[in-house]
Amino acid sequence: MTLPDAQKLYAVIEGTWPPSAKQAVGPWIVRLDDSGSSRVSAATAEQTPQAGDIAAAEDAMREAFQSPLFMIREGDDALDAMLAARGYAIKDPVNMYAAEVSAIATQRPPPVTTFEVWPPLTVQTDIWAAGGIGPGRIAVMDRARPPKTALLGRLDDRPAGTAYVGIAGDCAMIHALEVAGAHRRKGLATYLTRAAAFWAQSKGAAYLTLVTTQENAAANTLYASLGMSLVGQYHYRILPEE
Repeated sequence: MTLPDAQKLYAVIEGTWPPSAKQAVGPWIVRLDDSGSSRVSAATAEQTPQAGDIAAAEDAMREAFQSPLFMIREGDDALDAMLAARGYAIKDPVNMYAAEVSAIATQRPPPVTTFEVWPPLTVQTDIWAAGGIGPGRIAVMDRARPPKTALLGRLDDRPAGTAYVGIAGDCAMIHALEVAGAHRRKGLATYLTRAAAFWAQSKGAAYLTLVTTQENAAANTLYASLGMSLVGQYHYRILPEE
């Protein structure tokens, strides 16, 4: 079974973490959202843009009270160079991971360690909030189409972590996996990832996928250790003064 490539995962991100609105502006799709999440607030080039096209996307984002932000996907080298020449800085280089669901759904977490919950419980939103994932991002989860779930993780008889998982096509994608500070380095992120795989398998998904920033060394090490493969990368470009 061939793992999904970067182009497929861009669509999975869109399907499982949707913006509140999108506009077609010349060669661009401009995503509009007030959550603060780059994935739902960035413009992407759907046709080959010229340098003169950039201002139209900038204007559309500023009119929505967003800072101009562009997602640079594989194959966007010319756009990357144009934005760099315009003074845009690189923001959040990201790694994209994928694995067959069956390769991750191999060992269930210990009893009463993970639970599937929808809608998320207050304790889950509290854990997300402590990790900087606020109401705007919860709203993204709310608007995503099912199938979807939130996973609650428990350690030492306490709520200790949470994650959101959605499905688009044959791919499940994990978003917003957060473990409370006092419970890190105890294996809960692994349990939540495996729980996501078992849930995805029960819904008929073939692949488990996720994205994480390249600077998040702990997450990259974890997903590689679980046998997930790096299948693509992307980054953003943003004007530093904005």
